[in-house]
Amino acid sequence: MTTDVLIVGAGLAGLSCASTLTRAGISSLILEADDDVGGRARTDQLDGFLLDRGFQVFSTAYPEAKHILNYDSLKLHNFYPGALVRFEDRFHRASDPFRYPLHAIQSSMNPIGTLVDKFKIVAWRRRVLTGLVGDLFQKTETTTMTHLQSMGFSQVMIDRFFRPFLGGVFMDQSLRTSSHMADFMFRMFASGDIAIPENGIGALAQQLAQRLNAEQIRTGEKVVNIKGTTITLASGETLTARHVVIATEGPTATQLVPQLETRPYHQTTCLYFSTSEPPRTGPYLILNGETNGIVNSLCVLTQVSPSYAPPGQHLVSVTTGENSMSDKGNIQAAVRSQLMQWFGKLVNNWKHLRTYYLVQAQPDQSPPLRSTKQMNPKIGEGLSLCGDYCATATFDGAIGSGRRAAEEIMSKFKT
Repeated sequence: MTTDVLIVGAGLAGLSCASTLTRAGISSLILEADDDVGGRARTDQLDGFLLDRGFQVFSTAYPEAKHILNYDSLKLHNFYPGALVRFEDRFHRASDPFRYPLHAIQSSMNPIGTLVDKFKIVAWRRRVLTGLVGDLFQKTETTTMTHLQSMGFSQVMIDRFFRPFLGGVFMDQSLRTSSHMADFMFRMFASGDIAIPENGIGALAQQLAQRLNAEQIRTGEKVVNIKGTTITLASGETLTARHVVIATEGPTATQLVPQLETRPYHQTTCLYFSTSEPPRTGPYLILNGETNGIVNSLCVLTQVSPSYAPPGQHLVSVTTGENSMSDKGNIQAAVRSQLMQWFGKLVNNWKHLRTYYLVQAQPDQSPPLRSTKQMNPKIGEGLSLCGDYCATATFDGAIGSGRRAAEEIMSKFKT
């Protein structure tokens, strides 16, 4: 098969690149080392349960995703716009005051921050919704922690809400992530719904893959060498095209092109349990607002989308802090011990389904952060790079990075 462009990696970035090229009439072939498409955005099936490879959510406000994905086909199921925060043996509800004003009034005096903190959230929301999304990346940059402190949030609010919430989003409980990302994600939460597809987060990649011909994607094909625009596979086969796009994770990209410098990755662990009785009802994200314990957040996914489990069963997803992998053998026991304090002895009846040790969970996004338009996808003659580490470490960043790589190729082919 002859093709114009070879794409290494069938994650969201690679699939977005191929989809954009296809619409422009440029042929491409994706080479994926794994057995299916999706990269980190994959969903495994186990005895009727849908297990995303790590707890992941999707914002309907993502600007790139709006243009390339069909939301109706994804059959999105929405989370409650807020969270439940575990603190002092109780679950306290934190609500979006614009969507659930009554709930916000009811929770205004809970111990998850001061009343002043609640008003500062409204002010922050107003600021991030003003102007264009790109404007957020032009402001003075600092860390998320410094940004929250400069806006006047109390340390109580930071520790009990923002550290588990934004720390879970960025997989960075220290909140060293760029303030640009904090503003961007807060805008996404404020202007759209947070959701999961009915068939799991892997449905994002599957939808993009279905727009390509089956011959355009070869799975189980590991690329071991790139020289110019010639690729060598682990099988010894060589392929040559007019252009090559590396759409892998950062560490794999640096193996293929040693002169590249990519950022380190944050790691986390995600555990899945099944139960016949949900520990909480309602489509909530539950945050650990206390400073102790291994659990960062929990979600009963079947309370958001019942499709995540077979009839009569519920699926519980538990995400731990970023330093939890130091003692893998005791993670499940430590999680159960903490959750028994939250929900009582019923946790003993939960069946452990699977644990995902995510060593490359998300690229580090500490300052200085590349803006969504700053990084040139071209890294050499006939060679381009795309992935969420080239933009924002989000589904939207991956999709947009793939599109920009394709458009750079399209402009070259026209000359």
